Amino acid sequence: MTQGRPLLNRRLAEFGTTIFAEMSALAVRTGSINLGQGFPDTDGPEEIREAAVRALRDGKGNQYPPGPGIPELRSAISEHQQRFYGLPFDPDTEVLVTAGATEAIAAAMLALLEPGDEVIAFEPFYDSYAACIAMAGATRVPLTLRAPSFRPDLDELRAKITPRTRILLLNTPHNPTGMVLTAEEQTAIATLAVEHDLLVVTDEVYEHLVYEGTHRPIAALPGMRERTVTIGSSGKTFSFTGWKVGWVTANGPLVSAVRAAKQYLTYVSAGPFQYAIAEALRLPDSYFDNFRTELRRKRDLLGDGLRAAGFEVYQPQGTYFITTDITPFGEKDAYAFCRALPERCGVVAIPNSVFYDAPDAGRSQVRFAFCKKDDVLDEASSRLRRLTS
Repeated sequence: MTQGRPLLNRRLAEFGTTIFAEMSALAVRTGSINLGQGFPDTDGPEEIREAAVRALRDGKGNQYPPGPGIPELRSAISEHQQRFYGLPFDPDTEVLVTAGATEAIAAAMLALLEPGDEVIAFEPFYDSYAACIAMAGATRVPLTLRAPSFRPDLDELRAKITPRTRILLLNTPHNPTGMVLTAEEQTAIATLAVEHDLLVVTDEVYEHLVYEGTHRPIAALPGMRERTVTIGSSGKTFSFTGWKVGWVTANGPLVSAVRAAKQYLTYVSAGPFQYAIAEALRLPDSYFDNFRTELRRKRDLLGDGLRAAGFEVYQPQGTYFITTDITPFGEKDAYAFCRALPERCGVVAIPNSVFYDAPDAGRSQVRFAFCKKDDVLDEASSRLRRLTS
């Protein structure tokens, strides 16, 4: 018995069920088109799926893989960072395989934070950021990105740094807004990190989905490699989100710290899938180029449909999400709007207000995912036009 003790740590009690679980369940219950949670409705490359089947049949990964990840995948991750960004990482000491980016974020926060530390993060932020910071006993300090451009205010960032600041938690390309940091913004952030001796944890899972601008890891900037933990993931790039294969690249001491926390979370995961993702990361440039071109086309397809339905649309520079504003409908509360949307027109979306500490900044914003088949996007757009009929 609990003898009167709470069943849930008070730091986590505020989070409850994730908005993604809530809205996906609502989609199932109402038979609605789910443009809320960010997963594709088609699988990735057939040769990569077959690579996983082959690994299963050959007995590769069916038992516990090595704690840091199989050597083949760690080498492929190292080659990927060198190939695309000119960043060398030792696959034996500077690469760690995780159960998706979600575990990588959790392990990094648990490893690198002490109770009372502060973490500055872009707001709106992916919901696991807040939970992981809370589990580490630290305090999140939001830097609000405001519509329509969602650019970070670098003067405000400087003002938020205190002696208790330990980590800058970055996300570029940014979920949910689709903002991509510019070279000038990254240089300014790197300068602040060096000046104040801060660690930087950067979530770059949408690195291959940039439509305007260029993605460049902040770890490549002067003075940043030794203080940056870069988080990547296979799910968004190869459309196998259920495999949950992510990774960390950083210098040896930082990887060792994150691995020390990670071993008490999942320990290991996704054994056969690790072999398949090792092959995926070595696909030719044409795969990455074609994938980005296809998602850009889907962005424009849904964006046009949302505008025709009456939404104000904020064009994303990256990711596979579009943020919109519902004030043209005379609505102000995105959460209430999204709760009612399935019954009104059979579509599910995500209210951005749940990603803010100060929800008024995103009170009227709604996020839609466009990583779906064309006919699904067309049907969703058609249903959404009922809002003004």
